Amino acid sequence: MKLSVVIPVYNSERTIAPLVETLQSALSEISFEIVMVNDGSKDGSEKVCRQLAIIYPNVRFISLRRNYGEFNAVMCGLNWAYGDYCVMIDDDFQNPPEEILKLIEVAERDDNDVVYTYYAKKQHSTGRNLGSKLVNWLTSYLLNKPKDLYLSSFKLIRQEVVQEIIKYKGPYPYIDGLIFRITRNIGTVQVTHLKREEGVSNYTWQKLISLFLNILFCYSSLPIRLFMPIGLGLSLFGFLLLFYLSIQWVIGPDPKGWQVVTATLLSIGGIQCTLLSVLGEYIGKSFMAQSGQPQYIIKYNSAEAV
Repeated sequence: MKLSVVIPVYNSERTIAPLVETLQSALSEISFEIVMVNDGSKDGSEKVCRQLAIIYPNVRFISLRRNYGEFNAVMCGLNWAYGDYCVMIDDDFQNPPEEILKLIEVAERDDNDVVYTYYAKKQHSTGRNLGSKLVNWLTSYLLNKPKDLYLSSFKLIRQEVVQEIIKYKGPYPYIDGLIFRITRNIGTVQVTHLKREEGVSNYTWQKLISLFLNILFCYSSLPIRLFMPIGLGLSLFGFLLLFYLSIQWVIGPDPKGWQVVTATLLSIGGIQCTLLSVLGEYIGKSFMAQSGQPQYIIKYNSAEAV
């Protein structure tokens, strides 16, 4: 099979059927499959997806027990994707399905393991664009990502890389972080980005913060490497402050006792709070990773349905 199209589905009962129909037409010249993963939608998406899996023989539908998050849903889809190339595309129709052929062309021409897309003009909201810039800035420093590479959700991954990605079984998958652990053979291609015609974006600042923390503490050792410079910086600040108070004690007027105590507590307390908060994040993530919490739990799989 040439291609697998993985679609994480969430509250898209009005867009998922037109998207699948357009994919059938746009990719008719190649052998492909569609893997839809319903991530605990609250509307009628599951019913629509079940019908699509019945109508089209090349469509597989998987429904999860609850909402696990986009990356977990994509990981589930990748475990059931068997094409030579796997393309991830959102369910909101902002990425025209016809553009998938561009990704395949670039991957075959340049023999890339991964092909990311970028846009001449993004049609996202101001808040989402700002969030994307923050994530891309963060990954440039933590994952050693090229600064000019935009980590879009619309991308292509070669099957050999997919097989390495799905070896990760922890509860906090971050697809782009896993990609950069595996390969640097990455290409890019410009595609069209359309305005969202149905519904509202599921992007929230809460999800951005969650993603930020996952990248920071699950895919980088930078925070723990900051222990020493932060500790030294706070210690130096406390030392200088105490030195200043000592000079003041010699030349007058005498510093108040509470000033000395406050300076000492700020220095020591600042170091402790900083180290404990970062250490707590690592311990918490390690605990959850070792606790057996699954990436996802499958409720229904059309491939296994009788």
